[in-house]
Amino acid sequence: MSAYRRGLSVGATALTLTALLLSAACGGTTRENSGTDTGGGAQAGGTANPDAQIKEGLKIAFLPKQVNNPYFTTSDNGGKEAVTGFKGNFKEVGPSEASASSQVSYINTLSQQGMDVIVTSANDPNAICGALNQAKAAGAKIVTFDSDTKPECRQIFVNQVTAQGIAENQVKLISQQIGGEGEIAILSATANATNQNAWIALMKEELKKPEYSKIKLVTVAYGNDDDQKSFQEMQGLLQSYPNLKGVISPTTVGVAAAARYLSGSQYKGKVKLTGLGTPNQMREYIKDGSVDAFALWNPADLGYLAAYAGAALASGQITGAEGDKFKAGKLGEFSVGKDGVVVLGPPTVFDKSNIDQFQF
Repeated sequence: MSAYRRGLSVGATALTLTALLLSAACGGTTRENSGTDTGGGAQAGGTANPDAQIKEGLKIAFLPKQVNNPYFTTSDNGGKEAVTGFKGNFKEVGPSEASASSQVSYINTLSQQGMDVIVTSANDPNAICGALNQAKAAGAKIVTFDSDTKPECRQIFVNQVTAQGIAENQVKLISQQIGGEGEIAILSATANATNQNAWIALMKEELKKPEYSKIKLVTVAYGNDDDQKSFQEMQGLLQSYPNLKGVISPTTVGVAAAARYLSGSQYKGKVKLTGLGTPNQMREYIKDGSVDAFALWNPADLGYLAAYAGAALASGQITGAEGDKFKAGKLGEFSVGKDGVVVLGPPTVFDKSNIDQFQF
C-alpha cells in the first residue's frame, strides 16, 4: 500500500524449564526465527547517529495483545519479515486472552532472556509499565505499536494513524451509510484498551459537528476482543435498541463477529455496520451485502515498521527524540514525532470495488 510509505508522520519459548512452565501456565505460544547472533545488546547513546548500520543478530520479540488473533498474526508476520531482512532473531510470544495484566509475565521472561527489543501492543496503558521499565533498565529497547502505554514506559510508539484520523474516518463511514441520521452504537474491544478509548472519545467529539447533528450515539458495548462475546454483544445491541441504524466496531475481532451476526439475521441490509477489519475477514460480508464498507491500515506494514523502529533504537540510529529519522526498509523514511510517536499512515476504505485487491 503506497499510501503508508515515505515521509509519513501518522509466553515465551524459554531457555530453561522454569520459563517453559511459565509460558504454558500463561496459555500463550511462541514463534522464533533465528539469524546470526552476534550478542546484540547494542544501546543507543544520548545522540542519534542516523548513519549507523543496523546491527546483525538483534534479538527482537513481538508481544501482541493476544496470539492467534488474525490481526496480530498479520502484524507480527510483518515484523518477522523485517527482522529476517536485517538478519535479526525474531520471536513472538503472548497471552491467549487480551486481559489487562496478562502480558506482564511475558515481559519479565523476555527481559530475563536478554531481548534487545521488545515490541508490544498494550492491553492496558498502565498495567505493563512496571515490567517494561524493568526491561528497559535491563537493556531492552521498548517499542509499542497499535495500542500504547504511557510514554515514559517506552521509547517509540508506532501508531497506525492519528487517533483523530480514525475518528473522522469511522464517523464519516457510518454517516454515509445511514444517510446522516439515526441512532448508532459502538462495539469496542476491552474497556481498558488505550487505542479504542482514544478513538471513541474523539468519535464522540466528531459527532458534535453540525453535519452529524442528526446522529445519536446511544451506547458503547465491549466484546473484549473475543469472537463469541462480540457476537453476543451485537445481538444484544440490536435487541436493546430497536431503532438502531448503525454500529461502529473499531476492532477486527468485533467487526467480523458483528458482521457474522448480521449476515444471518433479519437486520441484514437494514442495520449498517462499519469499523476496522481485515479484507480476508470481511470479504464474504462485503460480498453478501451485510457490510457496505470498512477501513484499516495494512497491519503487516505496521509490524514491519515497528520492527525497524526497534532495530533503529537498538543500533543507535535514533534515540526516540522528536525529529529523529530512520529508514524502514521497503516502507521508506520515517520521522519521530512528539512523545516518540511514529505514524504509519492513513486508513484505507474497503468495499466491493476494491476488496479483492487485498490479501491480509
